[in-house]
Amino acid sequence: MKIPLVDLVLQYRNIRQEVDAAVQGVLSSGRFILGERLRSFEEAVAAYLGVRHAVGVASGTDALWLALRACGIGPGDEVIVPAYTFFATAEAVTQTGATPVFADIQPGCYGLDPKRLQARITPRTRAIIPVHLFGCPADLAPILQLAAEHRLKVIEDNAQAFGAEHGNRKTGSLGDAGCLSFFPAKNLGAYGDGGMVATNSATTAEAVRKLRDHGSPIKHVPEMIGWNSRLDELQAAVLLVKLRHLDSWNARRRSIAASYGELLAGLPVVPPREPSCGRHVYHSYVVRLEARDRVKSRLDAQGIANAVYYPVPLHLTKPYRQDAADSLPEAERASRETLALPMFPEMTGEQVRTVAAAVRQAVE
Repeated sequence: MKIPLVDLVLQYRNIRQEVDAAVQGVLSSGRFILGERLRSFEEAVAAYLGVRHAVGVASGTDALWLALRACGIGPGDEVIVPAYTFFATAEAVTQTGATPVFADIQPGCYGLDPKRLQARITPRTRAIIPVHLFGCPADLAPILQLAAEHRLKVIEDNAQAFGAEHGNRKTGSLGDAGCLSFFPAKNLGAYGDGGMVATNSATTAEAVRKLRDHGSPIKHVPEMIGWNSRLDELQAAVLLVKLRHLDSWNARRRSIAASYGELLAGLPVVPPREPSCGRHVYHSYVVRLEARDRVKSRLDAQGIANAVYYPVPLHLTKPYRQDAADSLPEAERASRETLALPMFPEMTGEQVRTVAAAVRQAVE
C-alpha cells in the first residue's frame, strides 16, 4: 500500500463545494489584492489566536522578516534562534542585516532549551525566536521571563503549530509577534504560499502593514522602504473556509498520533510526546531512532512516504558554518535521528497500522 506523507487532494475533495464557492466569489468580485476577504480572514485569525491584530503577508518567511523589521531589528543586532529548525528562521534574521546566534534545543519537543539561552545573550542581542516545531509548543514561560529581564523581543515562529496551545493560550499569541505560514502542507494551508503576523501591538501591526505594501500607508505615498508581500484574496478566501475545519483536523491529528504511539510501543523508537507546557497539534509526526537511515530506506522501498527534517542543523549549513562558535549536541543528534512518518487528518486507521507495521519490521 502506497501512503503519502500528506494528501492534499483528498482534503480538497472533502471540502470541494465550500472551496469552489469561495474561489468563485473572489473571481466574480474582480478584487484580488487587499480586499474584504483578507480583512475578514485577518479578523478571524486574530479572534482565533486571541490577539488584537493579524496582518496577512505573502509567506511564512516574509512574516518572520517583516516582524523582525517591525520590531526594529537590523544591522549590528543579534537574534537567538534554535539550531534545529527550517532554514527560513535564520534566513529571515540575516535578511534584516542582523546576525542569527544559534542555541541548542531540548530533546523532547525540539524547542529552544531555556537553560542554555543565557550563555547566548550578549550586549548586541535584541530578540529571541522560539520555534514551535512540528506542532509542539516550545517551553515559553522561562524564555519570556529571560527576555523580560534583558529587554529582548520575542518573536514566535508558529509556522508549524497553528492551533497548538501553551497553557491556556494559543501559540503565536504570547510573544511580541507570532509568525504564521500557510504553506499548503501546514495544519492550515493555502493553495499556494501565504503567511501572517499576529500581535497585540498596534505599533507593530501598523509597521507590518506599511512594510508589506511598499512602505505606503496611502497608495503612492511611501513612508519607508518596504516590500511587496501581500496575502491575496484567493488565498484568504480559501483559508477562511479551511479555518472552520481546523479544530476538527487538529483533533484528528492528535488521535492519529495516539494510535501511532500505541502501535510503536516497545520498539527502539522514540515517539513525539505531549509537552507539559501545552497541547501538541502534530503538524508532523516525527520519531527518533538510531537506525534512521535504514528504516527510511525500507519505508521508501514499500512506497510509504517519509521525510528527514532537518538533515543538517543550521549552524553546520554552508551559509552559517563559519559563524558557529561550538558544537550544539542535541541539534546535531536530532538531525541524525529524526524521521517524519505520514501524518494528515484524512489518514485511515488501516494506513496508520500499515505504517506502524512497516516501521516495526524495519527496526526488528
